[in-house]
Amino acid sequence: MTNGPRVRRPEISFEAREKRKRYLAATLVTCAALAMIGGALHVVRLGANRMMDMRDKATYNPAEMEHHIRAAGEDLTLHAKNEHGTAPTGYSVTEAEALLTDDQWSTVNSMVDIPGGSFLMGTDRERSDAYDRPRHRMIVEPYRIDKYPVTNAQYALFVAKTGHRPPLHWKDGYIPEGKKLLPVTMVSWHDAMAYAQWAGKRLPTEAEWEKAARGTDGRRWPWGNQMDTHRLNTYYNVGVASIVTRFENGASPYGVLDMAGNVSEWVADDFIAYPGTDADSDVFKAKVPRAESAQDRAMKVVDLVAVKGRYKVLRGGSWKSDPFSTSTYHRNFSWPFFASDFFGFRCAADLADKVAGQQ
Repeated sequence: MTNGPRVRRPEISFEAREKRKRYLAATLVTCAALAMIGGALHVVRLGANRMMDMRDKATYNPAEMEHHIRAAGEDLTLHAKNEHGTAPTGYSVTEAEALLTDDQWSTVNSMVDIPGGSFLMGTDRERSDAYDRPRHRMIVEPYRIDKYPVTNAQYALFVAKTGHRPPLHWKDGYIPEGKKLLPVTMVSWHDAMAYAQWAGKRLPTEAEWEKAARGTDGRRWPWGNQMDTHRLNTYYNVGVASIVTRFENGASPYGVLDMAGNVSEWVADDFIAYPGTDADSDVFKAKVPRAESAQDRAMKVVDLVAVKGRYKVLRGGSWKSDPFSTSTYHRNFSWPFFASDFFGFRCAADLADKVAGQQ
């Protein structure tokens, strides 16, 4: 059985085949180039959207960036100039005392009693920073801790009574408008220590800070084990530091507020390893940027070089931090003479101590 006569296709010349190959190759190259251009445009579009998102979250006009106080090295330079310049006049004691009402002073000066005993400190979470590990039991004596971070108003009274230099972003020594009840920032560890001593208190130890934040059940945040952005000021959800009484629903088991987010808080301790940690020992060595050669200096290339000294620990995360940096066990660290717009502190005291009133 046959299917009929077969039709022979005309022979294609060698030249025609080569021409078709060239057309096919050109088509493939064109498609690849278009795909690459499309991908590049997509990346540029994503980058532009990200820049727009960052600008939307900025707390100041980017055109004014050169006049704005920024974190890390630039803050350090400005802070050094502030420390060695002429002290502005600022508030008189009477003016500083009048910054708040009696009820407001009573609120911000309040402290919470924390019972002694053991609690779970640190974490065993694999995705945590190695220096937050391992989880271990710690025992603390009974103590008291400030219910709130130290506010600008409290620090202004300290400055007025002692002549201590105000934070560098206080123009002429005065708190920025509307920020009396925000946590004081742009303060170094040494500033925090000076304030605590004046107030008849001290900085809390890491262990004291962490127990006050998480209680005895090892919870991840002051309120429990689930992140809840309605309970704290972090990751630019507010955009700036907030009034210390704002997040009452973010209280710790003992009723201590703002222990997650708002400002990172100086504590007394050096940044050292927990016993049994799997963290690289190099992370605990204090370092400074240094250009080791003339060529490096010319190219502005620096290496981080270990030096004598210790970093100090900060706790709690801040309004700039990613949400997971606000975990009760998370440790941040910095040089004790650094100051930034998200560094603050609160004080503690032994139960036996009589705390001097700030008024």
